[in-house]
Amino acid sequence: MSLQSINPANGQVIQSYTAMSDAEVDAIIDEVNRAGNGWRNTDFSIRADLLKNAAKVLRSRKAELSRLMVAEMGKTYTSAEGEVDKCAWVCDFYAEHGEEFLAPEPISSDASLSKIVYNPLGTVLAVMPWNFPFWQVFRFAAPGLMAGNTGLLKHASNVSGCALAIEEIFAEAGFPNSVFRTLLISSDKVERVIENPAVAAVTLTGSTPAGRAVAGKAGQCLKKTVLELGGSDPYLVLADADMALAVETCVNSRLINAGQSCIAAKRFIVVQECVDEFTQRFTELMASKKMGEPSDPDSDLGPQAREDLRNDLHKQVTKSVAKGAKLLLGGEIPDGPGAFYPPTVLGDVTAGMPAYDDELFGPVAAIITATDEADAIRIANDSNFGLGAAVFTRDTERGEFIAAEQLQAGACFVNSLVKSDPRLPFGGIKNSGYGRELSHLGIREFVNTKTVYVA
Repeated sequence: MSLQSINPANGQVIQSYTAMSDAEVDAIIDEVNRAGNGWRNTDFSIRADLLKNAAKVLRSRKAELSRLMVAEMGKTYTSAEGEVDKCAWVCDFYAEHGEEFLAPEPISSDASLSKIVYNPLGTVLAVMPWNFPFWQVFRFAAPGLMAGNTGLLKHASNVSGCALAIEEIFAEAGFPNSVFRTLLISSDKVERVIENPAVAAVTLTGSTPAGRAVAGKAGQCLKKTVLELGGSDPYLVLADADMALAVETCVNSRLINAGQSCIAAKRFIVVQECVDEFTQRFTELMASKKMGEPSDPDSDLGPQAREDLRNDLHKQVTKSVAKGAKLLLGGEIPDGPGAFYPPTVLGDVTAGMPAYDDELFGPVAAIITATDEADAIRIANDSNFGLGAAVFTRDTERGEFIAAEQLQAGACFVNSLVKSDPRLPFGGIKNSGYGRELSHLGIREFVNTKTVYVA
């Protein structure tokens, strides 16, 4: 069986990779497990130096790695460069703070000494998606390696070149052999890897169905999981919002990575008082964005990652229109090669439409009218997802209260687009998953939080 990388801008095959046999996979898992016996005992200072080396490698190879992302999944070159920079940042962040985050914690008890210590779990399997082919991996790998774990990567098959490049980066940085390895396998082989006794835990970023499957198998094997799944992030625009800021931020968030981001804005919930102004200005700005060849610096968005994904997105648009949504912009598959889909705006979106109920993983915006602030909050929470959310209001104290106490999501922002940051915990609730990545919480997900008691 072969795994193909196909350029989504023109449909041409970039390269085919031979999938690994079961025997090859077992051998790699065994090598990684044995490498972990030494790695878990290395000093934090050694791990930190190697992570800093990885950051240097990333920066030195930025142009090459950016071109690879552009070719394999169609993100614009500018956004690809930013992704490489962010990966270097997360390596430096955990190199600087990892030892502090995992320092022993004294606890007062009836013992002469009691404390909490954090020990590595072992080999962590990462099942990763194609939309941020480097960032999704490094935000698991940097804290995991710093904690003393080893890593196995099962990446999306259409970004196999990126997967192998990540393995090369850690090797070039000087990490011991087999501390981090890539498995070139199809998705139907993941359960077999999870069953391997040498795999201690699993992290997955992907769709909700994929999360259910992985969590189910890991649960049967009693292995820890962290899941970062889909999102249908609501952006609330209240009557007193700075309209220029709200419109620009909402458009920018909707078009991140050509709309292919779990935390891109999906549902724009606007109070009745200002919905007409928002809709007009939002649609005009969306219309001004240029769709084109992702390597062109003038392109604001490139193609969707695969034609089947583009076609599924279009079906969601047409079904929403059939149920009464107004097509205000876009909504037509362009002629020519590639998996392109234009910036699209749907108005009068209501419950029961795919644009309201489901995740739209592409440059399609759903505008939903709320009668007032309370109704906007109700609509925002009327979702099976709970990854990110944002609220726009000039009353920042009120906005903070809504974000902190009333919106049901793992990351809630005020007057800003939702984004991931190594310093802040990242993850969702409901069908958007569980567990947290990044910050001090992320590095503690895959460790044994151990009580030590001395009488």
